[in-house]
Amino acid sequence: MALATSFEGKHGSVRYWVKAELHRPWLLPVKVKKEFIVFEHIDINTPLLLSPQAGSKEKTLCCWFCASGPISLSAKIERKGYTPGESIQIFCEVENSSSRVVVPKAALYQTQTFFAKGKGKQIQQLVSNLRGETLPQGKSQSWEGRLLKIPPVSPSILDCPIIRVEYVLVVYVDVPGGLNLSLSLPLVIGTIPLHASTSRSSSISSCCSWGPTETPEAPPSYSELAISESHRRNCLVGCDRSEGGGGSLLTYITEFRYLPPPLYSEVDPYPDPVEVRRPETCPSR
Repeated sequence: MALATSFEGKHGSVRYWVKAELHRPWLLPVKVKKEFIVFEHIDINTPLLLSPQAGSKEKTLCCWFCASGPISLSAKIERKGYTPGESIQIFCEVENSSSRVVVPKAALYQTQTFFAKGKGKQIQQLVSNLRGETLPQGKSQSWEGRLLKIPPVSPSILDCPIIRVEYVLVVYVDVPGGLNLSLSLPLVIGTIPLHASTSRSSSISSCCSWGPTETPEAPPSYSELAISESHRRNCLVGCDRSEGGGGSLLTYITEFRYLPPPLYSEVDPYPDPVEVRRPETCPSR
């Protein structure tokens, strides 16, 4: 059974220690305790996590017995799996046939679920978001690959019996004075980044189906996202479900301590021989 990823949440945590004791005759035993970090390998290069996520919805606004025109929303992302530091390309089309002024938005949320004694507790917090332009009556708006940056967050935890950490991208239309029209696209935050060949094929497929896009940033290496051990206890951030103020929810940003092995395509199996030359003159003694 694989160990769950180390995690610190508001209502629970996953921690690992190693203990050692040295027993000596006629002396007190020496005890040592050291905490260590565990990362579950989540490879986003699997077919399931490389599959695109898409959806569409429509909503008609009503005021008493009067109904205005509909608001339609369709959204798509290239794949389901991402790693911290990447940017999500969002393709979105919004058509406003209602009598209100609306705003398209997108937000990435983290959901923490804690289980104990047959009961569960769940909290959701905002990780990252972006805002589109105001959309008046009778107008439409398209996002051709708008980028939403993923900050250094904990990977998804899906197989732990006491704690689950899940992510969802919500693309929605903010309707003043009414219920928002929203689409939820589930995500998995992994630890093994996208391979270069897979990234190129995914970009070509996306460009053919959605037109020109913004150029995404390459994901950073895990060494760039590493957090020093001396500051690990201070890696708590707070944010809430809404965009305004409110009670803060704490989450633990785990550190990425390793680099994935290089691809075989990145290693030259036949390197150029190194020529070693002897000095022309002998040094004097």
